[in-house]
Amino acid sequence: MRISTGTIYSTNVSYLDNLQVQIAQTTQQIASGQSILNPAMDPVGAARATELTLSNATTTQYASNNTAATNTLSLSDGILQNVTSLLQSAHDTAITGANGNSLSDGNRLALAKSLQGALQDLLGLANSTDGNGNYLYSGGQGSVQPFVNTAAGVVYQGDDVQRKMQVAPSRQIASSDSGADLFMRIRNGNGTFQTGLAAGNTGTGTISQGVVTNAGLYSGNSYQVTFGAGGTTYSIKDVTAGPPGVAVAGQTGVAYVSGQAISFNGIQFSITGTPAAGDTFNVTPSSNQSVFDTLNKLINTLSTPLSGATAATVAANSQAMSDGINALTQDLNNVLGVRATIGSRMNELTALQSTDTQLSLQYQQTLSSIQDTDYNKAITNLSQQKLVLQAAQQSFAQVSKLSLFNYL
Repeated sequence: MRISTGTIYSTNVSYLDNLQVQIAQTTQQIASGQSILNPAMDPVGAARATELTLSNATTTQYASNNTAATNTLSLSDGILQNVTSLLQSAHDTAITGANGNSLSDGNRLALAKSLQGALQDLLGLANSTDGNGNYLYSGGQGSVQPFVNTAAGVVYQGDDVQRKMQVAPSRQIASSDSGADLFMRIRNGNGTFQTGLAAGNTGTGTISQGVVTNAGLYSGNSYQVTFGAGGTTYSIKDVTAGPPGVAVAGQTGVAYVSGQAISFNGIQFSITGTPAAGDTFNVTPSSNQSVFDTLNKLINTLSTPLSGATAATVAANSQAMSDGINALTQDLNNVLGVRATIGSRMNELTALQSTDTQLSLQYQQTLSSIQDTDYNKAITNLSQQKLVLQAAQQSFAQVSKLSLFNYL
């Protein structure tokens, strides 16, 4: 078989070109630090690298969401710490004001003004914003101011949505809390039922907050305690369905002893002082009362002059102060409960952030093992390729000079 000179040239040029391409690729691998310059070089490795890159990007986004949620929750907890301090101070002020017998009307009015300032400060805290100008406690409506002070009192304009952040493939964490749950929906009384005086009482009797002694026996009914002639006995009726009510078994014409526990149907409370005939005390299921209403009621109570007031008026004022103090305790417990959930969420975010960091590191290490250049191997390959190219070029130069005429 005869091989033409053209074929020899063509074959050698093609071979030399391939060697130069290999050298160029190896050089680029060394310069870029990437072993896979295009998918054709390693289809399986390229596909795996793409998958790992996307997974790492997703993990990075989760970590970013985690940081944003942590910052928002940390900001909220700081604000609620201020709310806690404010309510504790208001609680102390109310306790001071409850001792109406030793305070002048001027002193009580000064305390009322102090609570008025606390109310305005609380309104400002409740309308706090984050670093982006979004209101923290307006639910899902970050651009809507949640609380507005109107002639009828403070109203809530937000909603009940909790803004949530995706911080893991199957985990969303609330980065905000509804202002309604924080400041508006606070159960009055002891959280289960509320006690109070009926309007028009003429005696000096007051009623305690009361407790639930058997939750299985209390079904959320409403009761009235009414005193008989001379205020020495009382009778209790169930008025859930409206007056005149139904007598409670064993609670008709009971001898009254100031401060003695009154227990029936799973609840217990006491009445102290000297009730007058016909005086009535109410027991109703707890309802929602905002912290703003609580402060407003205390302000109005402290602003009411007691100089020259009747004993019944002083007793009613004392009852109102006691109710307000109890309500502030409920407010404090509610805020502390929300802060506890914030702390729990922040702890979970910290744990998830650690997991994200470790996962991202694993992705990067695996990705590096797939696509990063092994410099020792690449430099060795480059040296060998250059040596082969040089040998091929020299061989071709010698072969190209061969001719029969050289041997004639």
